[in-house]
Amino acid sequence: MTTAPMSGRKAQAARNDELILQAAREVFTADPGAPIAAVADRAGVGISALYRRYPSKEALLQKLCGDGLKLYIEVCERVMRESRDPWEEFAGYMRGIVDADTNSLTIKLAGTFQPTEELFRDAVRASELATEVHRRAVEAGVLRPDVTTADIALLFEQLASVRLGGQERTSQLRHRFLALALDALRLPPAHRPLPGPAPEDGELSSRWNP
Repeated sequence: MTTAPMSGRKAQAARNDELILQAAREVFTADPGAPIAAVADRAGVGISALYRRYPSKEALLQKLCGDGLKLYIEVCERVMRESRDPWEEFAGYMRGIVDADTNSLTIKLAGTFQPTEELFRDAVRASELATEVHRRAVEAGVLRPDVTTADIALLFEQLASVRLGGQERTSQLRHRFLALALDALRLPPAHRPLPGPAPEDGELSSRWNP
């Protein structure tokens, strides 16, 4: 069954929505207090076009976090469905969540808006899946039993705080430090080569350049 192509107006609206959400993520993870007009400027759309889709900043924040939760759920369900090895299931979950970068929103936006009932339901589902992935790894004897799901949640936030250079460099470094963390979490201990080049002094000092 083929899907009928969208009309020109609907296709433009869909493109605008994608631009708005990407811009909102960039703007609000940099500055949660930024006005909604900054999102329209970043997206390159008129403020009226933004308000037609999202009548308030709170509605936009709810959408961003809702999409993040759905992506988290999707990653968990996929690795649990596709992985056969207990450690690779857990490691795949960790890598998938780091790639999804949902925790950047948690760090910046927690407590800045009123969650909806749907957000509460999705948060419960995401928590259930994270707990199940953790339980399966512990029971299989591949994950340290003294590490809790709350430990993992904060580890995700620590990795999400790594931002250096562009998107590709940031991803390299997050996965490098994730590999270090996975070695510390795994039973029996394993030490594999770290992915990506180490951060350089110049990269660190460049953040202080005006």
